[in-house]
Amino acid sequence: MKVFTIIIFCSLILGISSQTQPTFLGGFIEGVKAMRRAYSDMKEANYIGADKYFHARGNYEAAQHGPGGVAAAKWISDVREASQRVTDLLKFGDSGHGEEDSKADQFANEWGRSGKDPNHFRPAGLPDKY
Repeated sequence: MKVFTIIIFCSLILGISSQTQPTFLGGFIEGVKAMRRAYSDMKEANYIGADKYFHARGNYEAAQHGPGGVAAAKWISDVREASQRVTDLLKFGDSGHGEEDSKADQFANEWGRSGKDPNHFRPAGLPDKY
């Protein structure tokens, strides 16, 4: 009985169900994974001018997981942009990501979350792998 209860509980928590719609928490977890993949790819690509593309792509892919994915993407995007401001204050300088760049990042984030094609921000020459 305990094993059965644990399986049911884990299924509910992880969003595993027979429904085609994921649960909010399951979507949130998948959204976090999508954002992490985009960030990982951005670091691996190390391609000048591709920042906005990866912002849009991560948010787009996260949003494909429903309201939970959208919430994860928004939360991660907002925390990331806010952390750059805090870093600037603590270092008494500029991280190189000024307010204009932050607004452009947030524009790309919202673009992707709204379901628009992230390739709008794709720079010429970025390998097809990404």
